[in-house]
Amino acid sequence: MHMLYNSDNFTVVAFDIPAAPVAPGADSPEAAARGGFEIVDKMAQKDIFIEGVMAERFQAGVEELMYSKPSEEDIDEYIGRFASLMPQPLVLH
Repeated sequence: MHMLYNSDNFTVVAFDIPAAPVAPGADSPEAAARGGFEIVDKMAQKDIFIEGVMAERFQAGVEELMYSKPSEEDIDEYIGRFASLMPQPLVLH
């Protein structure tokens, strides 16, 4: 788990989930390592975990945005595009 971004509006955390070991003699191949991003909208108090194709698109968009030396507002605007996908209310334990 690595915090990638934190502003007054959003937090983005990257997760790397290692491949699960497979028991000796099992017929199935080892599961691939995977990962994703948790995006928290602090103002709406909602979050989402994205992985797979959506996570790849998110990462590609962030990398493209970084070439323009964006302001915090620019980054928040990009991350805010994912806010409509956030069905989960944020619950603190």
